[in-house]
Amino acid sequence: MKPLQIIIPSREDPDSPIIDLDLHLPLLCFKPEQVLQIMTCILTEQRIVFFSSDWALLTLVAECFMLYLHPLQWQHTFVPLLSRQMLDFVMAPTTFLMGCHTDNFEEVSTETEDLILINIDNGDITNSKMAKEEPEIPDVPAQAAETFIKRVESLQLHYDLELCHLRASTDLSELQMRRRAWQQKLNMEVQQMTLQLIVNIFREVKDHLNYEHRVFNSEEFLKTRAIGDQPFYKKVLETYMFHSFLKARLNRKMDAFARLEFSTQSEEDRLNSMFHTPRRLTMEKMAYKRFNPRYMISKRMVISMPNLQDIKLPESPARNSSLRRTETGIAVKMPSKSVSMFKLPEIHFPLMFQCVHSYYTDFFNHLSKAINTLPPDNSALLARYFYLRGLISLMQGKLLNALSDFQNLDKTDLRIFPTDLVRKIVETMSPAERSQADRKPELKKLISRVMEKQREVMKIDDRVKNFELPKTHMQLDDFVKRIQESGIVKDLDTIHRLFDALTVGHQKQIDPETFRDFYNYWKETEAEAQEVNLPPAVIEHLDKNECVYKLSCSVKTNYGVGKIALTQKRLFLLTEGGHPGYVQIAAFRDIEDVKSTTVAFLLLRIPTLRIKTLSKKEAFEANLKTECDLWYLIVKEMWAGKKMADDHKDPQYIQQALTNVLLMDAVVGALQSSKTIYAASKLSYFDRMRNEVPMMVPKTTSETLKHKINPSAGETFPRAIDVLLYTPGHLDPSERPGNAHPKLWCALNEGKVVVFDASTWSIQQHCFKMGHSKLTCMIMVEQSQVWIGSQDSIIYIINTHSMSCNKQLNDHRSDVTDIIVDKKNGTPSEAYSSSLDGTVIAWNISTLKVNRASQLPCQRLTSIKLHNDQLWCCTGSCILVVSTHEFQLQMKIEHHLKDVCSYFLCFQLFPERDEVWASYAGSSDLYVWNTKELSSVPQKIHLQDCSEITCMIRVKNQMWIGSSGRSQGKSKGKIYVISAEKKTVEKELVGHADTVKALCSAEDRYILSGSGKEEGKIAIWKAE
Repeated sequence: MKPLQIIIPSREDPDSPIIDLDLHLPLLCFKPEQVLQIMTCILTEQRIVFFSSDWALLTLVAECFMLYLHPLQWQHTFVPLLSRQMLDFVMAPTTFLMGCHTDNFEEVSTETEDLILINIDNGDITNSKMAKEEPEIPDVPAQAAETFIKRVESLQLHYDLELCHLRASTDLSELQMRRRAWQQKLNMEVQQMTLQLIVNIFREVKDHLNYEHRVFNSEEFLKTRAIGDQPFYKKVLETYMFHSFLKARLNRKMDAFARLEFSTQSEEDRLNSMFHTPRRLTMEKMAYKRFNPRYMISKRMVISMPNLQDIKLPESPARNSSLRRTETGIAVKMPSKSVSMFKLPEIHFPLMFQCVHSYYTDFFNHLSKAINTLPPDNSALLARYFYLRGLISLMQGKLLNALSDFQNLDKTDLRIFPTDLVRKIVETMSPAERSQADRKPELKKLISRVMEKQREVMKIDDRVKNFELPKTHMQLDDFVKRIQESGIVKDLDTIHRLFDALTVGHQKQIDPETFRDFYNYWKETEAEAQEVNLPPAVIEHLDKNECVYKLSCSVKTNYGVGKIALTQKRLFLLTEGGHPGYVQIAAFRDIEDVKSTTVAFLLLRIPTLRIKTLSKKEAFEANLKTECDLWYLIVKEMWAGKKMADDHKDPQYIQQALTNVLLMDAVVGALQSSKTIYAASKLSYFDRMRNEVPMMVPKTTSETLKHKINPSAGETFPRAIDVLLYTPGHLDPSERPGNAHPKLWCALNEGKVVVFDASTWSIQQHCFKMGHSKLTCMIMVEQSQVWIGSQDSIIYIINTHSMSCNKQLNDHRSDVTDIIVDKKNGTPSEAYSSSLDGTVIAWNISTLKVNRASQLPCQRLTSIKLHNDQLWCCTGSCILVVSTHEFQLQMKIEHHLKDVCSYFLCFQLFPERDEVWASYAGSSDLYVWNTKELSSVPQKIHLQDCSEITCMIRVKNQMWIGSSGRSQGKSKGKIYVISAEKKTVEKELVGHADTVKALCSAEDRYILSGSGKEEGKIAIWKAE
């Protein structure tokens, strides 16, 4: 009997199916076009019957097509082998996929309607003869189909041709090994190819999802598909399979689809995901569209923009006009799988009770021996042994033993933890067994968590809603929900301003007709902007990532006749005539003044827009007539937004200004009343800010601040940044090159983590969740592990390769407050964690086992530091210094203030100077102790304009202090840079509109600071 091989799923895709067949078989039986046709039948959930004279081939081919769908899953009846006696099954009215012998072809085809009949032997695809009309099987979207066909044609599907390149061999085992290796390689290529097809088909679904309200705007998604592709999507969008796919997207599941979609995303799309930017064509895409015949037809049929040249449509049928290029050469990298051998015990016959019981005992002992002899760092294999031993104990009826093994599994690999099985074990335990389990703290905690998770699952509403226009009048709360569901804008403050604009002169409610007019105008304007087709002579003057957001009517200006065009960077004139040209009007940062005036023409006064720039003596003047007031508001808002974005080094401001001006445009277009301009002015946020609040940023702040990023982009409101962690880049041959980049980890509230690529500051990993409680600390323990502590008393271990949590440590009984790593000779040896109740645990990083644990004599342990085999522990009333070996008390810094209500809030060590820096809650003073003279009074450093010191970090010979304060009744955050030598404040940096809650260093070159929920942004500072 040859060895039984058990495949462990890859870290990249834990949900990947186990493949033990030849995935290329359908490619030998059908042409690529027919494979796509069959895939369409499956995706549109037709009633399908496979036929073959070879029974084995039926199952193999049907299973291959199921695997081609991954990560989508067939939701209906699947019977690949149907005997003659069971042919009645094909008359079932529901969707199914079945397989029959070719001898039954005539009988099946003549007695049942609406069947898709697929003959594997000759490659024919037909429909049943009883059908009144042929079922319409739409084509797969053209560009995705073209890419798939090219990749199929490039595959080497015949092993005999592979043999021609290999040396001859007479060793049978070597020949078998070669054949197996070739098949595994081919299977991987087929998997990559079919996954690429699924991604190319459904890539843009995410652009029409609202995660907050679990809404999919199917109508808008269909409008953005090419006319020739719409029949396919109309059928697919109605299927159960697609509905399950939507649930996974809305749950932000990081499966194979999400990983490939993200890895093939352009840098522009990644940056766009950080800002909720209205969809427009960039100059790069516009140029590509112009010279690519596939894009010669519009995405949707809309009214042309005023005075735009008509676009002639080609006579050929329209195909996919998605502006994202379909990726052809990038695929999921699947690491090679390691093989471990485990010898099963001998089976004793006959299979009587005693023999079976003896087999289970032998199996249990074999597994116990394997667990005891396994190297502790091989956690993946150890987890599999625990899983098997737990199952054997379950078969023996030893429920407590099974629970213990599953509890160990919970520590070593969460991916294969059988939650449902453990829940069923708990539910079937006798009262005596449950009482025994509750007496063991670890088992009691496991049971509690599993049962609580079941209650949470029952509460979760995972329905996917389709966006619908309202049918009744809306108050503010309902309006906010509807606008967010529509995908127009998510920010609450902006929606509140929009509500005020649409209700000018009316009661504070919006009728369905006004909402419909506004929504339709917004969508039509968005679609019309997609049709803007600038000539190459104009495109060459613009940056490749610029988009035209608005065009005026044809107007007379002192630069000539043409249309004024608005991008996110400038205004320019698109001149008219035989050869349309480009004339620069103004870059927003160069504008000096904007005025709305009138000029005399005969007996009339014509409204005119006047723009004065710093670079030109002559002002630009345009006779905009009825459009003048709107363009005046638009230019002033963009000018103010650009000024604020430059001053605060925050590119999101210009994106917000763009959204504001487009909302102004939609409000004016929808209301069509005498008060439209006044209504639109309600959305003029940055211009009002410039007039009401001084926008000057202090020179020191401006020189030190490099950039700002927003981890809450796409959320309905800002979220507080609780912890920041920078991890340096490293190149691992087994990883994709993108994973070698440095990363910035950001912990938001409710257990959410966002990861940025620190080389571009673009989001690398959208939010994934670590429980539901606040995260308190993060640290990179080794290159492949980031440990995250939480208020739910759990330490979550993130695998940096798969960016998922596979392990967790549950030994703390209170909030985890800090984690540090002890590096001996530069190599991580132990990790120490602390919890609020005073517990300190030393962990073996390789085995994740507790080396030592101690309960310190305190009730509020907030942070720990490590130096010279000593742990410095910050508690409410004192700072304790204990040895790392036995946790014996060696030193103590007492609370020295008279105010009994204050307590130590945070501290830092300066070992080279024998100093400890610390602060108290509610105090604006920083205290510095000399560790050699603890009895002496500490040196006090007073920080002006500070309410409380919230965090601190040492950078070279400086201490960076984060604080909270108030200005004009509002929270603000300030960073103080203090010289360790002089004990004086060298810089005061005003970069946040709320408390500075977190600080971290990026290789001592940059300092990153995160603020509270009023702002929720990260500032990147230059360290000197």
